[in-house]
Amino acid sequence: MSETKRTIGELISEFAAVAIIIIFGDGAAAMYSLYDPSPYKTAYWGVCIVWGLAVTVAIYCTAAISGTHANPAVTLSLALFREFPWKKVLPYGVAQIAGGCFGALVVYAMFAPVIDHYNLTHHLTRAGDGGSAGVFFTHPGAYITVAHAFLDETILTALLVFGIFAITCRYNTQAPQANSGALIIGLLVAIIGGSAGYLDAWAINPARDFGPRLFCFFAGWGASAIPAPGQYWFVPIVAPLLGGIIGGGAYHYGIRPFMPQYATRLPGESDPVIVTEDARQT
Repeated sequence: MSETKRTIGELISEFAAVAIIIIFGDGAAAMYSLYDPSPYKTAYWGVCIVWGLAVTVAIYCTAAISGTHANPAVTLSLALFREFPWKKVLPYGVAQIAGGCFGALVVYAMFAPVIDHYNLTHHLTRAGDGGSAGVFFTHPGAYITVAHAFLDETILTALLVFGIFAITCRYNTQAPQANSGALIIGLLVAIIGGSAGYLDAWAINPARDFGPRLFCFFAGWGASAIPAPGQYWFVPIVAPLLGGIIGGGAYHYGIRPFMPQYATRLPGESDPVIVTEDARQT
């Protein structure tokens, strides 16, 4: 397979991975917020599990092609610490954000009548009040300022990437194998949501937030999406990128060198995201 064809396949894979995550995840968010009584209001863990399993399904569907970064923060961290090619970082990011836009479009196509009914019933507008915006993108929760949300997103994404690096480390003898690693990564996403999701809806992924936010900007939400109240739109982009670097660096320099098998590694050997034939170079 030519390099160009392989790269195109990887970009399609990243697009599809994020689209899958958003279709299921934002679908669960719609079920949580648009219905009264909500099937999730007294079972929030169910929303977290749906988001986590959406990540697991995305990995199973696309990891053999691109390694399923599905997150610009992960891609950047892999470039910094696991020799992922820098020339692919920006194209991966664009494909991931485009996947987020498409996923939001699919969710909107399914839930548009429910969104309109909810806004009408609660006397909300899209652009003025941000009616139903929580279905698609994140915002600070109760008592959380924009500055504090930046801190939260940095910490939570650091935990995410630290966990991903540990789960996929070839020298970590306690890590799951490639196939079960997808499930554990999904559970990690669910755990983050279950423990801290109410702070600011745990974006932990620039594409997960900005892709749907960009779609909503053109679908009637306007300024409530971008720039959003308090200029919040940049927080789920910059904070996860920073957090990914912190989490990836913490594992790469703080844990990995002490793994028993690390000293016996082959020259130039690196860690994959998911160990597959086409993803070994990542």
